[in-house]
Amino acid sequence: MDELLTPEEVAEWFKTSTKMLANDRYLGRGPRFIKVGKYVRYRVADCKAYLDANQYTRTDTRVPA
Repeated sequence: MDELLTPEEVAEWFKTSTKMLANDRYLGRGPRFIKVGKYVRYRVADCKAYLDANQYTRTDTRVPA
């Protein structure tokens, strides 16, 4: 079973805020997330995949997957 992280843990890892993560969820961006009842959780693998998918060599060029 994959480890699940809280929004606070992901925000610390990504060096951002929980408000930014909430806004990304609302807009359909950011890492995939899971709803467990009323709680939001993130899989570690999904967070890593999100970071990998958003690597750039220049501001207009993504690193090929």
